[in-house]
Amino acid sequence: MNEKEHCMSRAGCLECQKECALAGGEECSLGEECGVFGMYDLDGNNVSSSIYYGLFSLQHRGQESCGIAVSRTDGPPRNSKTYKGMGLVNEVFHPEALDKLEGDIGVGHVRYSTAGASIAENTQPLVLNYIKGTLLLAHNGNLVNAVELRNRLEMKGAIFQTTIDSEVIAYLIAVERIAVGTVEDAVKNAMQKIKGAYSLVVASPRKLIGARDPHGFRPLCIGKRDNAYIFASETCALDTIGATFVRDVEPGEIVTITTEGIQSDISMRADKPARCIFEYIYFARPDSYFDGISVHSSRITAGRILAQTYPVEADIVVGVPESGNAAAMGFSLESGIPYGTAFVKNSYVGRTFIKPKQSARESSVMVKLNALREAVRGKRVVMVDDSIVRGTTSARIVKMLRDAGALQVHVRISSPPFRYPCYFGTDVPSSDQLIAYNHSEEEICKMLGADSLGYLPLERLGELLDGDEGYCDACFTKNYPVAPPKEDIRGEYEN
Repeated sequence: MNEKEHCMSRAGCLECQKECALAGGEECSLGEECGVFGMYDLDGNNVSSSIYYGLFSLQHRGQESCGIAVSRTDGPPRNSKTYKGMGLVNEVFHPEALDKLEGDIGVGHVRYSTAGASIAENTQPLVLNYIKGTLLLAHNGNLVNAVELRNRLEMKGAIFQTTIDSEVIAYLIAVERIAVGTVEDAVKNAMQKIKGAYSLVVASPRKLIGARDPHGFRPLCIGKRDNAYIFASETCALDTIGATFVRDVEPGEIVTITTEGIQSDISMRADKPARCIFEYIYFARPDSYFDGISVHSSRITAGRILAQTYPVEADIVVGVPESGNAAAMGFSLESGIPYGTAFVKNSYVGRTFIKPKQSARESSVMVKLNALREAVRGKRVVMVDDSIVRGTTSARIVKMLRDAGALQVHVRISSPPFRYPCYFGTDVPSSDQLIAYNHSEEEICKMLGADSLGYLPLERLGELLDGDEGYCDACFTKNYPVAPPKEDIRGEYEN
């Protein structure tokens, strides 16, 4: 996870990002998406504390901002309470704030902006007061037609308070709700107009709704604890609050929770799903499951494939923390080369890290990671990471291993080469910023200073999902499941 950098000139890249310290602030890690969480306690119990802990478990999906919005289903139509701010979950929330968030239905959000400004106004959840009451909305994903829809709504007099495409979705739902009988029908009508990736959690005065785009780019699951229902981006959030996993929300499905139970509408489902393959490779916590597939097992499989495809004589296999570790274990299991720990990670370097001066930037990778000399000195090392974007940070880590005494460094990457940008919520930059777009693997190997280099073969990518072909690999192939925008507008509107 140490090489997914993007330029500081892009508004979505801040030195306060989780891994930004690794490259000194100028180049930071690939964005971790966003995380959504919603809960409705049918017995009327307060849900804010559970939402807080759910967001805490989803912190890896976004560290820029977070928020919780709740209301009472037995109260007046407009009784919502909201608390949100810039920073990590445990920084933004305190006991006094949670005590004031009294409600039996609510939604929460942790945010990483894949583009656009990282400002307080863009924090989620969004709260809309309109003629039918209040809508609370949290969104993970990116729309490819956000600009077009926004311009059309503004021409009709709409006034936007943010620069995020989530507000476009919320506005469309509110407009549609006036013309139809239920909020779930309004969500469905809005889904017929928006294009791209989205997992939504929407709370109306009396209902909690979870919806996933027709291709299922972004994950969303359903959980239950006692007489409360939960929507969450990952199953690990259910485990954190002691909830039982019920099932995944299907691609194109709208799930409505009411006092009468669960209702489902799958009429929006596309012919073929296109789940983001990088959720399995990097984004998700390893203890999560998506669509019945273990993230940890997927990464073990990736490592096994690398060992089969690019065998090498070596003394130790190491992973670059954190998402490279499981793939390294898989490589070790398949090759018989011992698995070891070669890096010490400073877990206390987070959003408050102060960017070093330009003159110190070359050594800034050591602020986040340091090599264990005893583990690698005099050894041939296989270094496993999940991806390479520009190459500069990977080169620094290779040098770090050599400086620690490694005789050889063989780099193995548990994904195919990044060659094309993503428009569906993953912060993959433009092609001209991707090292694999303009360089061969041999050239990249030389640029990294490695003894050898091997990427996960594209044709074996489906094995990470037990042979299921319903995934999106556009960042590797340019085969976009949904037509991308004619121009790259990721710097203007985002999730």
